[in-house]
Amino acid sequence: MKNIFILVLYVFFNITFGIAQKEIRIPAISGEYVHIYKPKGDIYNGPNSNELKQGKYYKTWIPNDHCFIKDDRDFWHLFGITHPKTSISAIHEGEVMSFHAIAPQGAFKQTLKKRNWKDIPKVLTPDKRPGDLPDLYAPTCLKKSGTYHLIWGPTAPLRYATSKDLYNWNYQGMLKNTPENRDPDVLFFDGKYYLITCGLYCINIATSDDFINWTPHDPIISRSDSVDFESPKLIRYNGTFYLFACAWDNSKWDRKSISGAYQHITYVYQSDNIFKFSQSPITQINAHAPEIMQDEDGDWYISSAEWPNRGVSVAKLIWKSGIPID
Repeated sequence: MKNIFILVLYVFFNITFGIAQKEIRIPAISGEYVHIYKPKGDIYNGPNSNELKQGKYYKTWIPNDHCFIKDDRDFWHLFGITHPKTSISAIHEGEVMSFHAIAPQGAFKQTLKKRNWKDIPKVLTPDKRPGDLPDLYAPTCLKKSGTYHLIWGPTAPLRYATSKDLYNWNYQGMLKNTPENRDPDVLFFDGKYYLITCGLYCINIATSDDFINWTPHDPIISRSDSVDFESPKLIRYNGTFYLFACAWDNSKWDRKSISGAYQHITYVYQSDNIFKFSQSPITQINAHAPEIMQDEDGDWYISSAEWPNRGVSVAKLIWKSGIPID
């Protein structure tokens, strides 16, 4: 009875005097994934390797980490890791270019139909990047001062290219002082760029006022077990920061199937301090290499590569009432 009386008083004072707790919203998938993109067969234009030959046609291609961006003509574009299907022992062989898919003209939610996004010519093949390493992992894209920037790893510093139209790209070299070493993501918040990457059992961060000169900081999160981070995504929502990151558990891959290599557990962390996240996630979501997007109407979506479908799939993301804090 005493506890009920205290609760009634608490509610009364919140309503009467406008005292309210801040609430951490919990992201969750709403409905089913829509299989928007399945890569078509293509000629491999990378260097020869143990299993791949330059100039040969391969029917099956495997996408992975990817990014979405909308152009000025109302078309949505999709870029990401790709390579022809290889044996399990060479599962990442040939990841030396970015696939480029495009949706029919229109709002994002209107494009979410089965295999509605179509391949167009791949970009940034090694011959278009003279002097660069051939590998092109996990590109992320943003627009700055009328120019699109595509950033990728797995190097330190990261590398980037620029474009005015998302079709024709010019390799620009390295971004100085960017953190090592793979899976970059950029958040622009309050006049500053925040760039995160996956290190060894941690997620690194660097900041910049101009996108060209970067200042590295301590990792924003680390793990003390044998599970590593992959494909991080940093967003701002409801007055706080959310970090989405896949978990790569080497012990769960049997070296027999591709699904074990593309694990689909994504942990979500929350913090008011962009430079420090707790090791304890607030939830987990089924997605591999997710991107978190907000459409023209302010609705949120999450994508997943190679799970539950070959290619890229998208589901609606909602924010549930969650954890009240002082």
